[in-house]
Amino acid sequence: MRIIVCVKPVPDPRHWNRMSLHPTLKVLVREGIPNVVNPLDRHALEEALRIRERYGGEVMILSMAPLFSLSILREALAMGADRAVLLSDKAFAGSDTLATSHILSEAVKRIGPFDLILCGNQTIDGWTGHVGPQLSEFLGIEGISFVKMIEGFHFEEDGTAKAIVRKKTEGGYVRIEARLPLLLSVVKEINTPRYVTFSGILEAERKEIQVMSASDLRIDPSQVGLAGSPTKMADLFMPEVKRRREVVQEKPEMASKLIFEKIRQRGLI
Repeated sequence: MRIIVCVKPVPDPRHWNRMSLHPTLKVLVREGIPNVVNPLDRHALEEALRIRERYGGEVMILSMAPLFSLSILREALAMGADRAVLLSDKAFAGSDTLATSHILSEAVKRIGPFDLILCGNQTIDGWTGHVGPQLSEFLGIEGISFVKMIEGFHFEEDGTAKAIVRKKTEGGYVRIEARLPLLLSVVKEINTPRYVTFSGILEAERKEIQVMSASDLRIDPSQVGLAGSPTKMADLFMPEVKRRREVVQEKPEMASKLIFEKIRQRGLI
């Protein structure tokens, strides 16, 4: 089975306090902030590796990011992926989710045939959940979001196959059967990602990372970057956080009653 896993480098949450807003462009200033693999993308990669272990095949990483993200892809390769493709070009800068999905789809078409695409359901730096569904639309295949379990695959005599998955809902889950090729956007409940091993790190250094530019993909520049992004940011601001501290100096029993009453008066319980 040939599996593509979409991976996005995102700012490390442990350093979010160092991020700021550009005063005129209204975008996050990320310079100097280390990147990590988007957490849900790690779950997607883990699931791909488990499928490969059960059914055989190849797991390939696909990412759109600046060239300095090569180290992040090495980390993904160290988990066990076979190879990676990095889409990197100044023309891609400023792409919204629609333009990003278009770029990814053009890369997938040039990479060759595939059976399954796995994505994290959303990224921690955007939280839109748009890319998976939009990518499936560009490719003309079925896409399922909020996947919490892949029960398995059925392979038919005519060479076709279908997946049986569970889609997370507010009240539980929905069981869905869908034919391959298929795109699945997964949630964290699907698995626990494995740790990177020292041997995996050494092997990752020998694995291929192919870098593709806009010219390699033969993409019209007007369809990517800011020019190809219909989403326009009206405003982006850092909320002002105000905290008020009250000190209750009483014996424990009386203090607990006073604190409870203050919380109740504010409608918090």
